Amino acid sequence: MPWAAGGLEGEAERLVFERSSPGRRASSFPDGGGLPALDLEAALPAGFRRTGPVRLPEVSERDLVRHYTRLAHRNYAVDLGFYPLGSCTMKYNPKVAESAAALPGFARLHPAQPAEQVQGALELLARLEHALCELTGLAAATFQPAAGAHGELTGLLIIRAHHEARNDPRRRVVIPDAAHGTNPASVRLAGFETTTVASSSEGLVDLDALEKVLDTDVAAFMITNPNTLGLFERNIARVAELVHGVGGQLYYDGANFNAILGKARPGDMGFDVVHLNLHKTFATPHGGGGPGAGPLVVAEHLADFLPAPVVVRDGDGYRWDSDRPRSIGRVHGWNGNFGILVRAFAYLLANGGEGLRGVAERAVLNANYLLERLSEAYQLGYPTRPVMHEFVLSARRQKGQGARGLDIAKGLIDRGFHPPTVYFPLIVEEALMVEPTETESLETLDSFADAMLEIAAQAERDPHPLHQAPVTAPVGRLDEARAARTLVARWHPPSDPDQAASDPADEGPPEKPTS
Repeated sequence: MPWAAGGLEGEAERLVFERSSPGRRASSFPDGGGLPALDLEAALPAGFRRTGPVRLPEVSERDLVRHYTRLAHRNYAVDLGFYPLGSCTMKYNPKVAESAAALPGFARLHPAQPAEQVQGALELLARLEHALCELTGLAAATFQPAAGAHGELTGLLIIRAHHEARNDPRRRVVIPDAAHGTNPASVRLAGFETTTVASSSEGLVDLDALEKVLDTDVAAFMITNPNTLGLFERNIARVAELVHGVGGQLYYDGANFNAILGKARPGDMGFDVVHLNLHKTFATPHGGGGPGAGPLVVAEHLADFLPAPVVVRDGDGYRWDSDRPRSIGRVHGWNGNFGILVRAFAYLLANGGEGLRGVAERAVLNANYLLERLSEAYQLGYPTRPVMHEFVLSARRQKGQGARGLDIAKGLIDRGFHPPTVYFPLIVEEALMVEPTETESLETLDSFADAMLEIAAQAERDPHPLHQAPVTAPVGRLDEARAARTLVARWHPPSDPDQAASDPADEGPPEKPTS
């Protein structure tokens, strides 16, 4: 019963609206507590007032608590089990960082409080900026971006401002064919065109191909190192030389920074701009739609373009500096999601310099151990070793036996593991990208390897059971392409024509999904 620990066995959970029964209540409210009654007709113009009751679920407190507790148990997370996602590092979040973020002095701050009232918070931001600059080998940072992709967009806007300030506007950004999917999207959002450069037979940037696409119209080359195949770009110094030679900027996608943390610095490799996904390297919770952070760190010549305001030292204290005439302006309503930044700072302090180097060493060790155990049953995406923090397998052999990469991923669910990323990068047929991280034990790595080997044996013996997987999860195999294209993220109760006609604020139910 591999899903038992997560409470995922059993039938699909009904929606709270479907549990509604007229007259049930989850709580009782006092009769006003002595406050004067509000005259709604006087307080709100008629056009903004409902004419009928809001259609909310009516459930008892007991049913409400059980419903959300069951949902919480079904939410697979790094606190429940191994999460070898690949590309998007999913490692254990130390609880000491949660405790630090929950301290009342941090948790109860308001982002608009005057600087003199939040000196501790400003000092934390200043010290975190110093630490990130040390780790990346760059000069200054902003904490405004709310996620990694937001950091990408911010960095590209800074690069554009840099070129325009030199009266040298440029149109193109070069990315490798193994780039993360957010890279070309960010390039387009920032107003550039994308040029793709092919990888070599070793899975690295093809220097000859890169040189052919570089000219004085190139604003930047955007790359991660190690790359998405888990391979360190050993020619990165030459790449920097070529890009800088045409006046371009070298952009570091920090998604894979966990592999080199404390061991090597992007700034020393020649990078000018780095965004960091704090959840990937600094063990903060993954966004999942919630608050995240994607700080951006830049070289000295780009510091003036950072979003304003920035924290600066002022005598014995700190203040916000908004007098930044070359700034690209704000990219966030406030100055970043502070609670996430507290967690990252706590993680840095808890590990220290040696501890951070150990993070990278163990991440690389775990990846290579796992690869060694799987290498006979699965083909490697590119025949290059050793890998860094992650590796890409190909299920070409299993495809020939009748089981595709998706079948293998779904088979892992039945064996108690979150699947790795599949079909990425696109340059590897039937790709399975695996990233074990540094926080998993030998026993967990062996259990995962055993599950993968069992699936490979199943595919060789009889692949048909894998086509039905998962069979132990509350929901079986989905039409994922159709679900993505016709996403229905909101449920409405059945239409009430009389009520909808009397309530101008009610948009009525959407079209019912066909699946």
